[in-house]
Amino acid sequence: MNHLANSTSPYLLQHANNPVDWYPWGTEALQKAKAENKLIIVSIGYSACHWCHVMEHESFEDESVAGVMNQYFVCIKVDREERPDIDQIYMSAVQLMSGRGGWPLNCICLPDQRPIYGGTYFRKNDWASLLFNLADFYKQKPAEAEDYAVKLTEGIQNFETIDFIKEQPEYAKEDLQMIVENWKKYFDPEEGGMGSAPKFPMPNNWQFLMRYSYLMNDADITQNVMLTLKKMAFGGIYDHIGGGFARYSVDGRWHVPHFEKMLYDNAQLISLYSEAYTWKSSQLYKQVVDEIINFSIRELSSPDGGFYSALDADSEGVEGKFYTFTKAQVETILGDEADLFCIYYHITEDGNWQEEHTNVLFRQEKDLQLANKLGLPLELMMEKIEESKKKIFYARNQRIRPGLDNKILASWNGLMLKGLCDAYRTFNEHDYLDMALKNADFIVRYMVNEDGRLSRTYKGVDNNSIAFLDDYANVVDALVALYEVTFDEQWLEHARGLADYAIAHFYDPASGIFYFTADADEQLIARKSEIMDGVIPSSNSVMARNLKRLGLLFDDEEYHEISDQLLRNVMPHMAKYGSSYSNWAMLLLDEIFGVYEVAITGDNYEEMRLEIEKKYIPNKIILGGKKGSLPLLQEKFSDKTQIFICKDKTCSLPVYNSNDAVKQINSKILL
Repeated sequence: MNHLANSTSPYLLQHANNPVDWYPWGTEALQKAKAENKLIIVSIGYSACHWCHVMEHESFEDESVAGVMNQYFVCIKVDREERPDIDQIYMSAVQLMSGRGGWPLNCICLPDQRPIYGGTYFRKNDWASLLFNLADFYKQKPAEAEDYAVKLTEGIQNFETIDFIKEQPEYAKEDLQMIVENWKKYFDPEEGGMGSAPKFPMPNNWQFLMRYSYLMNDADITQNVMLTLKKMAFGGIYDHIGGGFARYSVDGRWHVPHFEKMLYDNAQLISLYSEAYTWKSSQLYKQVVDEIINFSIRELSSPDGGFYSALDADSEGVEGKFYTFTKAQVETILGDEADLFCIYYHITEDGNWQEEHTNVLFRQEKDLQLANKLGLPLELMMEKIEESKKKIFYARNQRIRPGLDNKILASWNGLMLKGLCDAYRTFNEHDYLDMALKNADFIVRYMVNEDGRLSRTYKGVDNNSIAFLDDYANVVDALVALYEVTFDEQWLEHARGLADYAIAHFYDPASGIFYFTADADEQLIARKSEIMDGVIPSSNSVMARNLKRLGLLFDDEEYHEISDQLLRNVMPHMAKYGSSYSNWAMLLLDEIFGVYEVAITGDNYEEMRLEIEKKYIPNKIILGGKKGSLPLLQEKFSDKTQIFICKDKTCSLPVYNSNDAVKQINSKILL
């Protein structure tokens, strides 16, 4: 056993029996490197990462390779999900060196942590050769190594930095059109999504484009969003038997996934498909939401209300083995019903995933289209398919399961809480709300300390881990969403407390941006900010949108000023590559079209809230109840149930039914 044996991270524990003398990141390893003047290997990954497993098996389990690593280096293993601050720094280094990134991430650093070389996956022989060369280079040419480190560290410190913009510009629809016009070049008009292969779901991209298409009345964007939502849900990236999405597809048509299932993807996809249902009312969207939630509760939920991080891509050492079927296996399970099931999910004798001679289930035709083609009544066909799915699900559950990463992360639980609130907002399924309340209670009870500071990870004991800006941002976002579906102001108070803590400890007024780490956290070789949106929206963009809403709800000018400053700083960069600024673009939508504050007061507030939620109004916040202390609610309570539509510190006269309220909003949109 190496120094990882006492870790709580599943990823680190996977490496605890390697012959490599791994250390966790910390004082012991860093001091050892300095004392022995050894280069550091910082190897970063996560438990569900397929190529991390491959490199471990090929190199880190090999005695000869481990011997080289142990002799010449101090070897540090990092779980990127526990320490995204470390990952952010060394990912920047690798992107500067190679123009690309990914995991496993391997950086070779001087004894003071500054990198001199790095990359992602290395084959065994390449890795061993590289290590010999670098060890010799450092011994023979330490001055050159120092020069590399100086230049690379300077690049890391300047990577993804933006200027402070003092003057407030006038935002206009033309700004949005410029962002989207440049973005359109990357759309795939045949298969949906962007680019060719690999393809990632990118939920926030499509949420922005959905809102843009509606508010800007852009029919072309509408079609592209609908195509993408359908293709993703029909593709093999979606688990048609057990629900939930894999992380990405390795091809350009959503067919063969990289099979790991991440909480953060599925949480955001709940929000995306829920909002899409309010927009277009497709039963496919409803089915996807329900199946993702069922999957998440069944396979990712902890007994006390938290959600685990991920399911591995591999089982029995084979990627996707748990999820794929040969035609013979399907025939054994289903007997006479196999033919229809194989047609429905395109299962073939040779395998539709031909490289592995097996099948990844996917769809192409709509149900009615296929039923007509086969000459079957639609209802009968769907009954047979549903019955077959249950049998396949049962048979699949007898297999050896993929590994579970049972870390509970504040940031990702915030995303899941938001997803559950969005699903309840759309479908009024009380089970969704019950799950949301249980999760919110878990976060507040176990992940917020007495001083109002978040812990990033919950481990059942010693919940004192440092948290990062994404933890605060995503939990605040979720708690505001929970208020909007309950009108229980305790959730807003919790959100405000966390937002105030983030402003006090993460915000830099001089640069007008939030750092990713708090002022009292461990000082690494650079203190970075997260600006660009990726598979998860950046922590700065989420905080900017949070403060916009909190500013409206609490009538707080400081929140507005910080949100405005953040958007001003980022605005000059947005038109270049919209996909990397989609969450910022949603804030820009709100700035240009305004945000409607819908206040509902009186005994029947819940009935009115549900009616309002059935209408697609993407640029609104909703508040109210029988009582409330929020500034906008003052002097708005009476014996009657009333709806007030407010905007720009002005409220219209109250109305007494949802139709009249929506008419007021629509008339303002038209203006």
